[in-house]
Amino acid sequence: MEQWLAEWLDGKPALTLNTRRSYAGHIRNHLVPHLGRLRLDKLQARHVEAMFAGIEEDNELILECRESGDPAVVASVRGRKVVSLSTKHRIRATLRSALSEAVRRPDLPVVVNAASHARLPSCPRKKPLVWTADRVAQWEKDGTIPGEVMVWTPDQTIRFLKHARKYAWLFALYHLIAVKGLRRGEAVGLPWANTRMSDGEIDIRTQIVQLGWETHTCTPKSAAGQRTITLDTGTVRILRAWRRRQLEAKLAAGADWVDSGLVFTRQDGSAWHPAQVTDWFQRISRAAGLPPIDLHGLRHGAASMSLAAGVDVKVVSAELGHATTHFTQDTYQTVFPEVAKAAAEATAAMLKPGSAKA
Repeated sequence: MEQWLAEWLDGKPALTLNTRRSYAGHIRNHLVPHLGRLRLDKLQARHVEAMFAGIEEDNELILECRESGDPAVVASVRGRKVVSLSTKHRIRATLRSALSEAVRRPDLPVVVNAASHARLPSCPRKKPLVWTADRVAQWEKDGTIPGEVMVWTPDQTIRFLKHARKYAWLFALYHLIAVKGLRRGEAVGLPWANTRMSDGEIDIRTQIVQLGWETHTCTPKSAAGQRTITLDTGTVRILRAWRRRQLEAKLAAGADWVDSGLVFTRQDGSAWHPAQVTDWFQRISRAAGLPPIDLHGLRHGAASMSLAAGVDVKVVSAELGHATTHFTQDTYQTVFPEVAKAAAEATAAMLKPGSAKA
């Protein structure tokens, strides 16, 4: 297995660096330690299930050591991460892909993909929760964050953007993410060449991804990710104002200006590091006194607001770069409580006396 996994990964030159790194991590940290010494043609579903049982045992050990209260015991697991269920599913997907290739090879005696038959609990999709008044009050009281994926209400997003105006070199970037739902790497890697303000459109063709601390410019992984986004007049106005400010800074810098060609840059024209954009987002959010969300939460909020505003789900899905409308609708359709409440009231109104037609 160890030999085949290495050969399989080496034989996939078209992978993005981020995907290659993810596959290599799964192979190095989990597949090889648990399955590496098995013969490829002898691998069975029970071996894969035993690997996940071993991973879960390691998870329990890490948690027990963290909660022991003994500094030496706590130190023994420092830096070790608990493997989540979603990560287990990604590990199995990596193994399944490698075994599918082996099954297709006529020179290898493999006829069954053991990973496809290995049992693993289903991984429910994490749906966003909105910071309602009650949830905010509880958070202010004891710090409770009720979900893994949180989004702001439209009023909270407006409050953030109002505060972000003080940070001229970042405001337009955050505005674009909040309104159109770009991913962080898509916004950071957006070139002016793909920004057509006369047409009111942006072509998403590149992104800057973070690998460790290093960054890499590449195309979005999926065909759906390479898309064209339509801009509203307010966003076009903000981008034009930002372009004027950027050109003024370029003239003032002279030869010191870094001509990156990117829409959103630092004061010297160089690209923003994705992690810096996230750090500043958290700083501004705290300064505005808002409940915590991740930067990706702005994207979730943009999707939720579009659907709440009545935009067709096909349009929302296409602009977000989702592969299917089902994913968009299932994830975001009922995020805002006021939307669900309006639907509930409309349904109840149909049962009131006099509402039905004779």
